[in-house]
Parts: sequence; structure tokens; C-alpha cells
Amino acid sequence: MTLQALARTAIPPQDEALRGEVREFVEAATASMPPDLRARSWMGFDAEFSRKLAAKGWIGLTLPAEYGGGGRSPFARFVLVEELLARGAPVSAHWIADRQSGPLILKYGTATQRAFYLPRICRAEAFFCIGMSEPDTGSDLASVRTRAARVDGGWRLSGRKVWTTNAHRSHFMIALVRTSGAAQDRHRGLSQVIVDLAAPGVAVRPIRDLTGDAHFNEIVLEDVFVPDEGLLGQEGAGWAQVLSELAYERSGPERLLSASVLVEEWLAYLRRRGGASGEEAAALGRIVAHLAVLRAMSIAVTAQLVRGEDPVLAAALVKDLGTEVEQGVPEAVGRLLAADPLGAPPALLLRTLAYTTQIAPTFSLRGGTREILRGMIARGLGLR
Repeated sequence: MTLQALARTAIPPQDEALRGEVREFVEAATASMPPDLRARSWMGFDAEFSRKLAAKGWIGLTLPAEYGGGGRSPFARFVLVEELLARGAPVSAHWIADRQSGPLILKYGTATQRAFYLPRICRAEAFFCIGMSEPDTGSDLASVRTRAARVDGGWRLSGRKVWTTNAHRSHFMIALVRTSGAAQDRHRGLSQVIVDLAAPGVAVRPIRDLTGDAHFNEIVLEDVFVPDEGLLGQEGAGWAQVLSELAYERSGPERLLSASVLVEEWLAYLRRRGGASGEEAAALGRIVAHLAVLRAMSIAVTAQLVRGEDPVLAAALVKDLGTEVEQGVPEAVGRLLAADPLGAPPALLLRTLAYTTQIAPTFSLRGGTREILRGMIARGLGLR
């Protein structure tokens, strides 16, 4: 991704034109939400809000019209997501299904799978979670131990998945499982299956985080039957499919805007106080400069998706750099607020800071840890 490529990549006017309508809708829908609640945004679960978005045609925006989607380009979805996250709209209910499960099913699914799942995703009637990570393996997805054994008419699954956001509120999970070989075979023998979370043998155990929320979960699979039509894509091709899926997860505006509500509230406080000190202005300038470059990079990745490419390396770069910036925001804001002996920050700002500070460590876990991403980047650049 060269500087020239960044400079010439822009959101097309027909997609940029969506911004005004979305902003008006989101501002009205979130007007009564306090900032510490809006700061949760893509961790904020509100099924009714998701249904309202679906009624506007804004879920499945890039999916074909024949499945109930909008038939728009990834640039249109970029504008939509940017406005939702910048304001802190509660998008968690439909987030995974819209961002990656739907496009994954469109790309690798059978005609029957597309006809069943995609319209339900577009209507906000089917919520998905991601079954990749497992206990004691960190971000090493290739060490999958959850097994799918061949049986008459399908598969029997046994194993555990962890950090499955909103599994306790989701209808389905796309799980990476081992259909052949052993854990030491690494990438070989892995497949993806769609698991009905209401099936017998599925147990979902919420995990409470530092903020007091319980959106993470452990899923235990005990002899869970998945019919033949639950296999997504080709048997044994799961690793390549997961890499394609992660490009959707790693490259969007959510890698830039997780701390946007905190920045907004801090800036509002500085304005009410009468202005920023030199140190505060410098810190704000650094944040804005970093976000501007990252946004340009994210738009360039979106252009790759429009061209039908798999931007694995570029998406990893955006995610790694974005994580560093996002995690630095609550640290900088907290340090500057604490250093002002005459300041009297409002309680809502402090609560927003507290939430963002507590959730920030997860920024470098979701979508792959920084160590894993940097290994991918090094391989992509031919350095290892």
C-alpha cells in the first residue's frame, strides 16, 4: 500500500452521499444515550436498533438485492459504519453477521445456504458469532482442537470455543473445526461449519470482563450434530476461508473509532473550559493526525475489497497500527485530566474514560493479537 495509492483513494460521491441521511438517523436514535453508554458502540447490544437499521436497508448493504441486501459497494458500507461508530450507536447485535458472516456465506456458501441465511441477516433476524479462538491457544488459530467427526448425514462436533462475543444472544456460530488430522497438522484438515446455537449439546457460558459486561463467552460443544448442509465452503479449506474472513474483521473503521466517543467528550469539555493548553492541543493533534492517516489506509483497503482482492497484509497493517492509536487515547486523556489541578471534569466524561480505559486492552486481542499480526506482516513483506 504505497503513499500514492493512499492519496488517490477516495470514497466515490454516490457512496459519500449516504452520509447525511445516516448521520441524521443516528443522531436522533442516540440523542438520549449518555456518552459512557455510547462508548460501548459495537459492543452495545440493542436488537431493536438493529431492526430499525434493517428497515432502512442498512444491514447487508453490500449483499445482493436478490437476498434482501442493498447491492451497494463496500464504500457505502464504510460511510454507514463510520457514522454509526463515530456517534457510538449500539450495533453489536447485527455486527458480526453484517460485517463478515454474511459476506463469507455469500462467497463460499451453497445456493441453499445463501437463500436461507442472507435474507435473515438483512432483516436482523439472524445474529452470528465467531467460533475461532479456543482456550489455552491464544491467537494461534492453527492449533484448533475442536473436532468434527464424520457421521451419517453430517458431523459430530466436540470441543470448546472462547471469546465468542454475543454467543449468548446469537442464533448461529461459524466455527473453525478440525475435520481431519491432528493439531500438529496446523493449517491442514481445517473446515468451517455453521452451528445452530440452539442445537442439543451446545452450552454457552458468559465471561464477565473488567467493565462488568458479559459479552464474551465460552462455548462448549458436546457431541453436537451439524448436518451436511452445515459445512461452509470446501472441506479442508477452512484456513484459507478464515484468512479471507479476517480481512473483513481487521480493516474497517472499527479499528479507528473504538475510542471516538471519549475523544468527542474530552474535546467538548476542553471547549466548555475555555480552550486547550499547549500540551492538550499537541496530544489532540497527534490523535487526529494518526486517525487521518489510518482512515486513508482503511479506505485504501476498502478499495481492494471493491476490486475483489483479499487484502490480508494491508488489513493486518491497519489493524496493528489502529490498535496502537486506539489504546493510546484513554491513556493520553487520563494523563492530561489528572495533570490539571484546576480542572473539574464532569462525571460523564470520567465514566466514559473509565469504560474506555478498562476495555482498551481487548483492542489488541480482537481480530488477532499484535504478535500474530506482525508475524503475518513480516511474512507478507518477505522478512521471514
